[in-house]
Formats: sequence, structure tokens, C-alpha cells
Amino acid sequence: MTIELSPEQIQNTAIYREWGLTDEEYLKIKDEILDGRLPNFTETGMYAVMWSEHCCYKNSKPVLKKFPTTGPQVLMGPGEGAGVVDIGDDLAVVFKAESHNHPSYVEPYEGAATGSGGIIRDIFSMGARPIAILDSLRFGPIDNGKTRHIVDQVTAGIAGYGNCIGIPTVGGEVAFDESYAGNPLVNVMCVGLIEHKHIQKGQAKGVGNSIFYVGAKTGRDGIHGASFASKEFGSGSETQRSAVQVGDPFMEKLLLEACIEVIQNHGDILVGIQDMGAAGLVSSTSEMASKAGSGLRLNLDNVPQRETGMIPYEMMLSESQERMVLCVKKGHEQEIIDLFKKYDLDAVNIGQVTDDGFYTLYHKGEMVAHVPVDSLAEDAPTYYREAKVPERIQKFTDSEKYLPEITDSAVSDIFKKLLAQPTIASKKSIYETYDSRVMTNTVVAPGSDSAVLRVRGTNKALAMTTDCNARYLYLDPEKGGAIAVAEAARNIVASGGKPLAITDCLNFGNPEKPEQFWELTTAADGISRSCLALDTPVISGNVSLYNETNGSAILPTPMIGMVGLIEDVKNITTQEFKKAGDLIVLVGQTFDDFSGSELQKMLTGEISGRIDFDLETEKINQDFVLKAITDGLVSSAHDLAEGGLAIALAESAFANGLGVDVKVDLTNAQLFSETQGRFILSISPENQAAFEKLLTESSVSGEVIGKVTDDAVIKINDLTIATDDAVSIYEGALPCLMK
Repeated sequence: MTIELSPEQIQNTAIYREWGLTDEEYLKIKDEILDGRLPNFTETGMYAVMWSEHCCYKNSKPVLKKFPTTGPQVLMGPGEGAGVVDIGDDLAVVFKAESHNHPSYVEPYEGAATGSGGIIRDIFSMGARPIAILDSLRFGPIDNGKTRHIVDQVTAGIAGYGNCIGIPTVGGEVAFDESYAGNPLVNVMCVGLIEHKHIQKGQAKGVGNSIFYVGAKTGRDGIHGASFASKEFGSGSETQRSAVQVGDPFMEKLLLEACIEVIQNHGDILVGIQDMGAAGLVSSTSEMASKAGSGLRLNLDNVPQRETGMIPYEMMLSESQERMVLCVKKGHEQEIIDLFKKYDLDAVNIGQVTDDGFYTLYHKGEMVAHVPVDSLAEDAPTYYREAKVPERIQKFTDSEKYLPEITDSAVSDIFKKLLAQPTIASKKSIYETYDSRVMTNTVVAPGSDSAVLRVRGTNKALAMTTDCNARYLYLDPEKGGAIAVAEAARNIVASGGKPLAITDCLNFGNPEKPEQFWELTTAADGISRSCLALDTPVISGNVSLYNETNGSAILPTPMIGMVGLIEDVKNITTQEFKKAGDLIVLVGQTFDDFSGSELQKMLTGEISGRIDFDLETEKINQDFVLKAITDGLVSSAHDLAEGGLAIALAESAFANGLGVDVKVDLTNAQLFSETQGRFILSISPENQAAFEKLLTESSVSGEVIGKVTDDAVIKINDLTIATDDAVSIYEGALPCLMK
């Protein structure tokens, strides 16, 4: 139980510092907002969570303004629960990603599970039915027992929540690096579908309209979770289990169905709806009122509680899961109560909309908080942090490119070792724990470049992916940020889709450190550049800063989640070669791009050097590949990423147990180069003439480099290995390391 301090004790002990408020922020609240009145315990707690980086983006607002957020396809951009993009036929796709990093280190199963639950609620709070979950995970070296435990429990948490609620987990990515050993990253993306007429907003307007609390009861879990996510880890942080929530996916399923029924069948009485996510009840209700220019009066005696003796501070800051807030037209309260009762859920009227602009709370007949609503939701300070280029960046820029030499006799051995690198090796042992086909819309499950789901009632499909190579960002945040977006788009294109828009999770270190802030703001420049070039505006996202443990930051990791539209299901394309005799085409030129590569990391144990990226060529190559697919000329498509050409060719051969016979004018090392903007395609011989005509017309660099064979042997210049042997290495590496 929390011991409540008096306003004077709060000021004298400065306990607000432990909650994340600075002395300057406390004085701003006292002197400017409350006109000299000392904030009480509840009010101070509310400001602490609402003014945390996790809720108000006070360090990142200037950075986020760089992003392009509009376009003819965008129906709703940042600012609501999730972004909404038009896909035609009066339908839209709704998607967003969120991070649950710190909780997933402290309590990996619940941290990952509740991360999934929270992002699902963001989607159905918009009125959309969630249809897919994807993830993006980063862990420390897998030869460490603690890391293996975290990997096991995080994947179990994602699987447990998604499988129970009946939403397929269809895609994602996993990478390993020393920098994540004390601070794993757990980013979860959810995608939903909606008819335009059902799109909702999180707003509380209309004087006298009722504020309804719906869903699970409030407990003491997750108090100050938003503040916990907005500071560095140090010794003892992993014991902060009180900041971690506990999820109940069966309750969430009921809540989902009840909210969808309200939106679709009672939309005339629903004014607004929002998830109780970070900072719980205070965040959702104050934001809804602030967006509408209203005030709120809440009676906390009516808040459903599962623990005895809860004080207002605990009720307002709790991040108990599976809860939503609805604003309902006055006079229709019983309609809502009856509907939720049908699902065995609490639906309680806890207050009303006012026109005074104040956020006022009552408990046991006494007023326990009275502050301007905008001061919580809108008026947090914005910081323009100092940015300083890290010394390493100049060193990398000035250095020669890393150029490995690989002899003919060593190339096959290098290839085998690369196949077994944890970041390259098959993640089958992870994604097989997820139900990827529940709801029966999944056309392409995990294992190809993008997941693909059909849009029922139409001839369309959605391609979706998550991506980021943090090593490139460590060497050059601007180019690395641009590459992250480009690679996500390459995955969508390789699946036959036109990229629509992105969501992001900006995972970085402490923004108060000039070098860390420079990484964040410079990466945003690169992301913006790619988004503009590829016509993929940022429609939603999440900022996760302070990802540091004992002063050591993670690699800068802005995860990009992207969704694309496949206009006709006949254009759905996968990475595996389909039949022997097909020609293999390399689209794009290969250069000596080894800085930050898997090869460099494997051979030297570190990454260094200068990286290059040609965004114009990337765009031209993507447009060509999409045109070739939609013209019906392509049998398979796979983007070239970690491990380069040799790895991509092998991955394309694995699924159907085929072989390849490739001769290409590259050095042994260049077989593993990571030059951007490249694809491996397979085409039927009868399509060769039409394909090469399109190649010439498009001014794209591409050439036939070999053919698919039925002898189940991978032959690439001097590299030779049986396909089965390569598959054994590729699929066996991670399970072996996990043991």
C-alpha cells in the first residue's frame, strides 16, 4: 500500500524526483499552473506520469516534427490510438507499434504479453478489428543463460497472449547484439481492418455526457510504469516488478468483442473511446478531454477495484490491463451497462464531461485533485536537447571501407558459418510457437519477406513487415535510418505489395546525453528522407528512450513497421524458388559494402567503417520489381539483406528443397556484401524476353546469373553445398544455441 504524503512533505522530501519530475518541472506546476498552490500527492503523481517521456514526448517532440505524416492515402495520422490508411472499397487498414522494453527485462513473460495486449487495444479503440500481430525483438548474445531465459519467456509471452485472444502472429524479426544484454527490446505491431464509417476518435465532449470505465478491475500493478519506461536502468532496476502489469488475454477478447459491438451497433451514442494504456486512467481521460477542449469531473468511488484500500493516487496511476474509457451520450447509460453485462464485464459511469477545462477528481465526498486538463495532456515542457556528434562517427566517416579477402578454399566454410549466425539463422523455432493462421486470413505466414493476409470480401491482400538493422545506424544514423525504411519497403515489394505507410518504435538511449540525442535526431532525418522518397508517411508510432543500463546505451534501433497493399491476390509473391529450370535474376549492382555487415561482425567481432546508400537507385529498383510482379513475369522475389547474395540465394532454395547453379562476376567476399536496393527474382524461361524488355525500359541494372536446379545442390561460383546440409545448419543453429 502506498503511504500518502502531504503537499508540504512532497516539497520537502522532493519525492517527485523519484517519480521522474525535475525540480524545475515541479516549480512550474506549483508556481505557473497552480498559481503558487502546492500540488497534493495525487496531483503530483499524475503530473509525474503525464510529463514522462513515454507519455508526453518532451525530449522527442522536436524530432517527431521532422516526419512526413500526410498523403492522399492517410485518413488519420499521429495523435490518435493508431494511424488509419485508405485501401479502397470504403475500407482502411489501421496499424501501430509500441515498445515494452523495460518491463520485458524485469518480467519477460508478462512484459511481452502486456505489450501485445496494449497495442491490440490501440487498434480496436479506433473501431478496427485486429487481424495480425508482428514483433521486432532484440536480445543480448544468446550464449548467455540470462539472455536465453529472456528469449524463451518473451516469445512465450507474445505467443500466449496472441494465441489466447485469437489474433495471428504473422511476422517479425529477431536480432542479437551485446548492447541489448541488459536492455532487450520488445516491440509489437498490430494491424486491423475497418470500414470508413466506423473510424473512432479518443475524445470526451458534450457537457453532461457520461464517462464510462469498462473492462477489468483496477489493481496496484503497473503504477508509475510510464515513469519506469522513461529512465535508464541501473543496478536494482530488474527488481522493480511493481511497475510491470499482468495481462489476461481472455478478458481482452471479451473487451474487444464488446467494444466492437458498441462501435458497430451503437455508434450513434458513442462520442469517443480510448485505451487505458501508459499512465492508465489519468492518461486516457485527460487526453480525451483535452483533445475536445472540455473538462472532466470524475468520482473515484465508482472505479472498479480488485484490491482494498486503494487511494486516488493508485487508482489514477495504475496500469492494470484490459481497460478502456468510453464517452457516451447522456441518457444512454443503461444501454452501455447492459451491453457490457452481456460479456460479463464492468461498465461503470465514473463521471461527466464539463465545460470548465478542469480535471477534477472526487473520492469519499472530497475533492482530491483540481488541475487544468490541458496542463496534464498538452502543456508538458518541451526540451530542445544539445546534439553532439560522437567521436566514433568522424572516425568511421574518415576510415577506409572494410574490405575482407576470402580465398576460394575458404568461401564454403565462411558461408556455413554465416548461415549459423544468430541474426541470420532461421527463427523457425521462435515463430513456430505463434499461431500464425488463426482467423484463416493468412496467405503468407512467417518465413518469407513479408506476411500477407487476404482482405475478405475483396480481391486484395495486405503485406506487412517489421525491420531495422541497428548496426548501420551505429555507423551512420542518417543513412541507417533511411535504410531501415527502404528495407521494409523492399520486403513489401518482394511480396507483390505497394508500400503504403509506416509506424515506428524509436528505441534509443538517454536523450539528455548530447551524443545519444544526436543519434535520435539524425536517424529521424534519414527516416524522413526515405519516407518522402518512397511515399510512405509516418502515421503512428512510439518513442522509447533511456534504453541504457549502467550508463551503456543500446545500438540506435528505430524499428520500422510497414504495411503495403496487394491490389490483386494473384500478385502475391514469396521468396522461395518454385521449380527447376527457372532463371535466377539479380536486380541491382553489387559493391564492396561490408561495413556493419554480418561478415564483418563474424570475422572481426566488431563493426566499423563507412557505409553508402543510394536512395534514388533503391526507389528505381523497387518500382521495377513491383511492375515486373504485377505484369505476371516473376515466380519468386527475395530482397538481399544480412549476409548478401549467397544467403539470399540459399534462403530462396530452402523451402522447396531445390538447388541453384549460379555464376556471377563477383569476388568471393562480394557474395556476402550487403549493398542495398537489390533483389533476387526467379522467372520462367518463357517470360525472359518480356522481362528483359521491361528491364531495358526501366533503366535498371539486372542480369540473369543462373538457374534453379532439381539436384538440391547450391552452387555459387566456387561455393558448393548440398541444400539439405545448408538447411540443417540454418534451422539448427538457434535451437542448438538455446540449449
